[in-house]
Amino acid sequence: MIHSFAPIAEPDARCLILGSIPGKASLQAGQYYAHPRNQFWPIMLSLFNGETDWDYRQRTQMLKAHGIALWDVLHSCRRRSSLDADIETASVVINDFADFFSQHPQIKVVFFNGGTAEQNFRRQVLPLLNHSPRLIRLPSTSPAHAAMRFSDKLQSWQQIRAFC
Repeated sequence: MIHSFAPIAEPDARCLILGSIPGKASLQAGQYYAHPRNQFWPIMLSLFNGETDWDYRQRTQMLKAHGIALWDVLHSCRRRSSLDADIETASVVINDFADFFSQHPQIKVVFFNGGTAEQNFRRQVLPLLNHSPRLIRLPSTSPAHAAMRFSDKLQSWQQIRAFC
């Protein structure tokens, strides 16, 4: 079994970015999106004028300063590799979103970093919520989703700035 990290969020967060569950590189580093070819941090740094040499703490502070929370849909699961396609469906345990949203009532928009996060959220979380945040799927920043150019991903991800 692998387990996700605690959310990165301030109480006044306005937006939530959700992945599925950390990959092997992230689990080893204890940091969200730690794989060197994952484009999440380059995209965020570009959108919010961050410095490429910032350490993990500075990057997460940047997100919080812009009202962005970061988490994963899955609390735990079994997975043979870092690929979402290898998640064993029967092993999936979802994070406690009812509690999360009660502690972060200003979140009105949820962005998904790829399709697996969105599918699991819509199927297993949304029916349990007392409210319906706006849901927006963005292209995955994973190195496994290399068919899309960085510039095209960056353009899609820019809509975060309108909400956060």
